[in-house]
Amino acid sequence: MFKPLPMQRIELSLLKDDAPQAALLLANYGNFDPEFSEIAPEQFPELPGEAYRQAYAETRAHLDKILAHYEIVAPETIGTPMQPVTPQQLTENGSWLKSVWDTCSENQERMRRLHDEYHRTAQLLRALDQFMDISIDLALLQKKSALLDVRVGTLPRANIRRFEEALGLAGYVAIRFFTGEEHVHLIIAGAAGQAHEIERVLQAAGWRTMDVPAEFHGRPNEVRRELSERMVRLNQQQAQEEERRRAELAQEKLREHLLDATHILARAAPYAELAGLMRGRGSLATVSGWVPSSQLPSLKQMLAESFGDRFVLHVRDPRADERLRVPSAIRHHRWLQPFARLVLNYGVPRYGEIDPTVLFALSFVLMFGMMFGDVGQGACLALAGILLRRRLGQYAALAIAVGISSTVFGLLYGSVFGYEHILPALWMSPLSDPMRMLGVALGWGIGFILLAIVLTIRNRIADGRLREALLDGHGAAGLLLYLGMLSGAWRYATAGELGMGPMLAVCAALAAMFTHSWQHNRGIATGERLLIALMEGFESIMAYISNTLSFLRLAAFSLNHVALSVAIFTVANMLQSAGYWATVVLGNLFILVLEGAIVAIQTLRLEYYEGFSRFFGGDGRAFRPLTLGKRQGLAFQIY
Repeated sequence: MFKPLPMQRIELSLLKDDAPQAALLLANYGNFDPEFSEIAPEQFPELPGEAYRQAYAETRAHLDKILAHYEIVAPETIGTPMQPVTPQQLTENGSWLKSVWDTCSENQERMRRLHDEYHRTAQLLRALDQFMDISIDLALLQKKSALLDVRVGTLPRANIRRFEEALGLAGYVAIRFFTGEEHVHLIIAGAAGQAHEIERVLQAAGWRTMDVPAEFHGRPNEVRRELSERMVRLNQQQAQEEERRRAELAQEKLREHLLDATHILARAAPYAELAGLMRGRGSLATVSGWVPSSQLPSLKQMLAESFGDRFVLHVRDPRADERLRVPSAIRHHRWLQPFARLVLNYGVPRYGEIDPTVLFALSFVLMFGMMFGDVGQGACLALAGILLRRRLGQYAALAIAVGISSTVFGLLYGSVFGYEHILPALWMSPLSDPMRMLGVALGWGIGFILLAIVLTIRNRIADGRLREALLDGHGAAGLLLYLGMLSGAWRYATAGELGMGPMLAVCAALAAMFTHSWQHNRGIATGERLLIALMEGFESIMAYISNTLSFLRLAAFSLNHVALSVAIFTVANMLQSAGYWATVVLGNLFILVLEGAIVAIQTLRLEYYEGFSRFFGGDGRAFRPLTLGKRQGLAFQIY
């Protein structure tokens, strides 16, 4: 529960002919995370499953595209019999799927051409709107004449008057056929011999030439009718292609055959994946990976029942130099699943590192409730988690937990939808004694940081970093520094003096941290080493102060929660009965949605930056067991 499951590395050697069956058994076993073999390549130089892997990849690609074409969802469960797929079966299945894909690709190409033509026709219709006020054959605007210079274009509306005067002087005429807010569409015509004289006029006036599409033949109304008829025909052809696709799927039980192919490839997937990691020599093959220690006896029994004495299994514990390679497999109850997901958003626990999920869940729920304490609003959150559990999925448990926590703190505060006179407070209202709330928040922060430091020391000792565990600013020296600062602050607040004991503790801690930094930065100039050591000590002091004060937001948001309710009731009391209740209801909805989201973000920030960043490396490797079909990237298991 509090750290990844103990793992062992296995090396399985068996006959090549048994490798597909072994891969299927390991996938059904569901607790084997494969990895590259440690055996030297010269001892096992062959890749026995490489051809199988390539055939699987090609066949899988065809199947995925076919399923997408026919809009078929692949089943999540795999049908029986659970027999390995031979290379011949995979080849035959691949050949059939290739022939089906050839037909599908032809259909897709036809649909693509129809879609492109439909899109082009729609563009032509939009372009035609600009020519609807012209009652001439549009083909005339496309022809080049040796005697007549005809041009179609646009001009800024502000330049039209001077432009028409300049055209008249050049012997050209202009016909307006469409006027927009900023531009005017024109047809200009004149003698072809004057074309070179008009170029400077066009350029100065901001003229932009318009191309008349070659498809425009006839008057605009005729062209529109023709294009509209073409759109209808294209729609009919697309519908026919869609009907043909559905008919193909119904013929010869194609759907059933495709689902069978899906089952075959799901059973072929484990061996195809292991093929990239498997080594071989002659008739032997070997594959390596990680298995939870508790699952090892069942693996040995399964292999013995399937292969008798035709296999050799070597097992060893993880070495100290490969801790980052060992996958982390963590078991959690399903109620902890949403919290485990949030932990994984930060990172995967290293093997042997404390898994923070349980501590994260408890502290997250408590801090959220403290900042969002209200019986009615908390009950709404919990009820929403229950009613929307299908839509929320794994996060329904999170909503229910924070809702219950808010309800409990609401009872302590005596708050029900902002009303503080319905229930007596079991403890106190936050606004009745803000200084006590600030003190409680500081106390919680101090306990949180102390726990984080202790976990850091434990994780570093487990990781073999004893010097850092003792002398680093986040290790035992940091713990001594923090305790000395807390003790000194307490004595100064109560007795008006720091005291000799706290000062000695702080000095001893800084001396240990200075020594560690000095030795860690060997090879650097003396002055630079001194500056780094001094800055790290100063940074540690300021970090502990600022991190402790960060937890004041627990009290700040609990006070803000009450203050928002007071503001809502102040506005509501200024209105009549209908307005009063409307304001109260809408105000509570506002608090639930907006403040609830802000409180969740602030709680997550405290967890990540004041907790995880201290003791949680988050750079572990997820336990990804071999499974049927696609491999799942899981760092934990649900029970």
